[in-house]
Amino acid sequence: MKTINEAGIAIGILSIVIVLVAFKNFMGKNEMKIPDQQGNAKGFAVVELFTSEGCSSCPPADELVARVQNDNPLNRVYILAYHVDYWDHQGWKDKFDDPEYSKRQTEYSCWFHLQSIYTPQIVVNGKTEFVGSDRSALLQAITAGLKEVPADTLAIKAYQEKGQLSVGYQTNTPLEQSALVITLIQKSGQSIVRAGENAGLTLQHVQIVRKFLTKTLHATNGKISFVLPEDYKMNDWELIAFVQNKMTGSILTAAKAELVLNPAD
Repeated sequence: MKTINEAGIAIGILSIVIVLVAFKNFMGKNEMKIPDQQGNAKGFAVVELFTSEGCSSCPPADELVARVQNDNPLNRVYILAYHVDYWDHQGWKDKFDDPEYSKRQTEYSCWFHLQSIYTPQIVVNGKTEFVGSDRSALLQAITAGLKEVPADTLAIKAYQEKGQLSVGYQTNTPLEQSALVITLIQKSGQSIVRAGENAGLTLQHVQIVRKFLTKTLHATNGKISFVLPEDYKMNDWELIAFVQNKMTGSILTAAKAELVLNPAD
């Protein structure tokens, strides 16, 4: 009996080791850690996801960018999730969608010479696009963006003033050919989907674009103000801005700003 017990214990320990190794390998495959570029480069990666709560293929892409967001706090990786509106006809209206985001995606289809728009789609730095759930393509595009030192600079500050947000900017980009894109981001959100392709699912979202503005640059510095959404909460939101070539769609530089109250208030 002693021999049998020892053999059983050994088999049990071996089983636990196998399970732990398998779990570690599984978690490793699901990590989206990008090699830290802070010490030797000033590159950036603007990751624009076009998604919808009405699209059954979109939740894996939402989860992918969430892992990127969580696993790379030190790198200059800027996640923007645009919820498009053209899936609303399936019986579920995405509460975060906006026709402007669908127009944004259509603009990219022209820059990339695509025949149609689709979800989930990811665009990185306005230079490359691919299916939003493609982990390998996303890692490769982000790594390339972080290694490329931008030729231009952008500095932004954002102040809340009586129901409005005022954004001051300064850049050295070529004027007239470039547009300043300002996005107000809700850092996280959740929806219980009751109809459409994702009916019955509770969907978690990160980096939801809630406000989107573009301004052709006629000066290297200036100020833009806009009304804040009714559900805005300063600590749960942030502002991401970037400069984009209007002819090619290429993003030249990017920056992020925390939201604060105007010191004068």
